[in-house]
Amino acid sequence: MKEAVYRFNPEAELYIDEGCYITELCNTADDAGLSIARACVKPGATTRWHRLKATTERYVILEGTGYVEVGESLQKDVGAGDVVLIPPMSRQRITNTGIDDLVFLAICTPRFEDGVYEDAGGVKDIHPLSLSGED
Repeated sequence: MKEAVYRFNPEAELYIDEGCYITELCNTADDAGLSIARACVKPGATTRWHRLKATTERYVILEGTGYVEVGESLQKDVGAGDVVLIPPMSRQRITNTGIDDLVFLAICTPRFEDGVYEDAGGVKDIHPLSLSGED
């Protein structure tokens, strides 16, 4: 590993099918133990159920309010300053319950790679605020 500064580039933000906007802040093979992305969920939106293979994820809520679901039992309101721990292979999704953008860091160990993402749409919907009724 070598010293580095990774500059935030708002133009690098991408909308992903999961239902949120992602900006990779730091995701490189030079630092394979960790990746950091900025995620933004718009008001009223819920991300798709998904899980990560062999990767622990943490959401660090920076702005806004939400409702997070992890695994079979964790269902909590979250807000700025909260940290959500998501073990590998735990289904997860988050809903923006506020009127402003829900912004959080998604910190993965080891770093996020495309092959670790798995759609978990077939998992039973338990969200009390679901607007679409879909998984």
